Amino acid sequence: MANENLDKNQINIELDEEIAQGIYSNLAVITHSNSEFVVDFVRIVPGTPKAKVKSRIILTPEHANRLMLALKDNIAKFESMHGKIKNDGGGNAMPLNFGPKGQA
Repeated sequence: MANENLDKNQINIELDEEIAQGIYSNLAVITHSNSEFVVDFVRIVPGTPKAKVKSRIILTPEHANRLMLALKDNIAKFESMHGKIKNDGGGNAMPLNFGPKGQA
């Protein structure tokens, strides 16, 4: 009986090989309405005047809050193992400084 209840509460999550590769992002732009949060993941490349949205996630406010709490928990665990994460820009500054520009 206990095993039956356990099976009902589990979800089998599949991860396709292509999705498992992930998409690199170094900027997230978050907007919201009264019913949803939209998170656009962007990759900014040095020397390129344009950046493209690589992935968009749309969440209900409740799920956005759960994501925030999960991120806070995971950041705390990370920092307890590896030390405090440095925030160079502080605030909401976008990371647009990629270091010195080279010349050909």
